[in-house]
Amino acid sequence: MNADTNKTSNITPLGAGGKIVLGFSGGLDTTYCVKYLSEEKGYEVHSVIVNTGGFSGDELKKIEAHAYKLGVKTHTTVNAVKGYYDRIIKYLIYGNCLKNNTYPLSVSAERLSQALHIAEHVKALNADAVAHGSTGAGNDQVRFDMIFHIMIPGVEIITPIRDLKLSREEEIAYLKSKGVEMNAEKAMYSINKGLWGTSVGGKETLSSKGMLPEEAWPTQVTKTGSEEVKLSFVKGELKAVNDKTFDHPADAIQYLQSIAGAYGVGRDIHVGDTIIGIKGRVGFEAAAPMIILKSHHALEKHVLTKWQLQWKDTLAQFYGNWMHEGQILDPVMRDIEAFLENSQQNVTGDVFVNLQPYRFQVIGIDSKYDLMSSKFGKYGEMNTGFTGEDVRGFSKIFGNQTRIWEAVNKTASPNPSKGGLKETR
Repeated sequence: MNADTNKTSNITPLGAGGKIVLGFSGGLDTTYCVKYLSEEKGYEVHSVIVNTGGFSGDELKKIEAHAYKLGVKTHTTVNAVKGYYDRIIKYLIYGNCLKNNTYPLSVSAERLSQALHIAEHVKALNADAVAHGSTGAGNDQVRFDMIFHIMIPGVEIITPIRDLKLSREEEIAYLKSKGVEMNAEKAMYSINKGLWGTSVGGKETLSSKGMLPEEAWPTQVTKTGSEEVKLSFVKGELKAVNDKTFDHPADAIQYLQSIAGAYGVGRDIHVGDTIIGIKGRVGFEAAAPMIILKSHHALEKHVLTKWQLQWKDTLAQFYGNWMHEGQILDPVMRDIEAFLENSQQNVTGDVFVNLQPYRFQVIGIDSKYDLMSSKFGKYGEMNTGFTGEDVRGFSKIFGNQTRIWEAVNKTASPNPSKGGLKETR
């Protein structure tokens, strides 16, 4: 086969002592990968964790200590929170992107940011191979593999969990045999936390019916009553919450999450089509993302024209779906991003939201760009821009083509109301 058309044909299988970069989170799957790759295969493992907003400083230190205890040669922490927002999340907000009108693409977007940074780390270390802990049943395997094929062609991709078809119980048993204790109860749920939400997978999401129990949600509900928050947007970006301003929108997102998360808002179960063609079901909690998306959309409905809104919806739906499929590097994504960014010039103003346990409601907006200004009339009551006679003439012209069609086809069809187009003979 021609090597120019199949880059993987040049890959040399990694031998013992080979240098491998492992995307590491410290969870069950990547913990297994360290022990398996180093002790069973004899590879020199270099772990890297890409923090996209899911870890505190203390958690990152514990993960680093855990990695070294497992036997990695080096461990690197990449702080990608602000870059993750700038490169991906910003455009998901501009587009009000929700997969299947439900899911804010929390893990979908996060994995792409992580894959890009892991690929850069492979280049920096001049590693022979790269590894990730994805299973063979989900989307992440495609996202990681595809980014690696594009960014670091010729580098071998090793995936122990996928290749060995391991169950979580088998991983726990193996690690226990190696003296590594994993919390079996905690390992029952796969939790991925990031700036743009947290996904939760467990036995309840493996079938078409079932809701995660309260204790499975990472953020517990501790707030009662109601609370109003004000979100301030400047050109589509969240710049302040309750008049508290932030240097970067990522900080504003995290602050809003600290307020709203304890209400339990933004919890749901997403059912969707995976990249590999099977249906998937996963729980998620995304208080700040859901509030921001709905607030941003409410503001846009006031300040954008109907055709701006329609074309934004059309392009954003494709953008979100293509992002979900892992296609962040496709040049068409840059084209859509340019359109989305340009559409945000007047998306500036305050949005008021009421928070209550398990729900929130957008109360309204205040913007100098509000097209609902009473200076031009009040819907259903009066207008100041035209007269009743103007509307009478406009209505006749606006429906003129359809009127002609009806007139022509009334004589051409025995039953025009049924849409018939056959000529009568």
